[in-house]
Amino acid sequence: MESYNHTLPGIFYLLGLTTVPHLQVIGFLGFVMMYILTLVGNCLLLITVKTSPTLHTPMYFFLSNLSIIDICLSSSIVPVLLMNTLYKNKSISVEGCVVQMFCYLGFGAAECILLAFMAYDRFVAICRPLHYSSIMNMRVCVILVLIPWIVSFINSYIQTYITWTLPFCRTHHINYFFCDVPPLLRMSCRDPWLNEISMYVASAIIVSGSFFLTLVSYVYIISTILRINTSRGRSAGFSTCTSHLTVVTLYFGTLMSVYLQPPSYHSLEKDKVVSVLYTVVTPMLNPIIYSIRNKEVKICIKKNIKKIVKLSKC
Repeated sequence: MESYNHTLPGIFYLLGLTTVPHLQVIGFLGFVMMYILTLVGNCLLLITVKTSPTLHTPMYFFLSNLSIIDICLSSSIVPVLLMNTLYKNKSISVEGCVVQMFCYLGFGAAECILLAFMAYDRFVAICRPLHYSSIMNMRVCVILVLIPWIVSFINSYIQTYITWTLPFCRTHHINYFFCDVPPLLRMSCRDPWLNEISMYVASAIIVSGSFFLTLVSYVYIISTILRINTSRGRSAGFSTCTSHLTVVTLYFGTLMSVYLQPPSYHSLEKDKVVSVLYTVVTPMLNPIIYSIRNKEVKICIKKNIKKIVKLSKC
């Protein structure tokens, strides 16, 4: 343990996305707007589901938890990114880096698993409609929500712990905009083969496993919808899944391109852009996608806005 303390620096420096001044200004303004939209959109969705009895169903219970995860995931990355873009001092303490990595890995993995369970919920609703209320009862829903939190943060603890047992002697400058595992592995002066294996195994189990469960659910969903005789019925079936399928494609596609590629195929600049998509852009888009594509949510949001307007007049 003593050698670990000697090789660990007091602070790290996050180099960010770019060093070009005008691009930093544009990036700062863009990230501020996206973060505000993330907070407002997800909080509005949470309030709408909470205050609308018609939305007290398993699907919206999962959606509410997705909004909480999105707020936490974005909040673990964006504030540090904004400060490092605004100020010349781009340092981050070891403790801050550890906490950021732990939170990011936990919330990121939790979103993967929860999206898979949301696909299962859609599978039961469309393929087993007569048994939906008995299968997706409150006890089952609570268990399905707890599993992502427990599994993801156990994995997060393991990945964070073994990453920070590495000696960092090549440089203290992290060529990234947050403390993630791949850029830190590049900084180690010891061969991080064990860490890489652990990262790929965890990614294969959590990311690929969640994606496979989602894929299987949608194979059954689509085959069931295509067997519906009327075009109106098929259209209604697809409309209940389009929002979730859009979110799944965006999130899993970007995540797998970073964590499931061999190190030789990694491009640092490409990884930065892709990471922005699933840490900043996706949490902002999720409530927008679900609101725009969902008539029930739009109706409830309009009702809440009317109530607020009436109260403000009084």
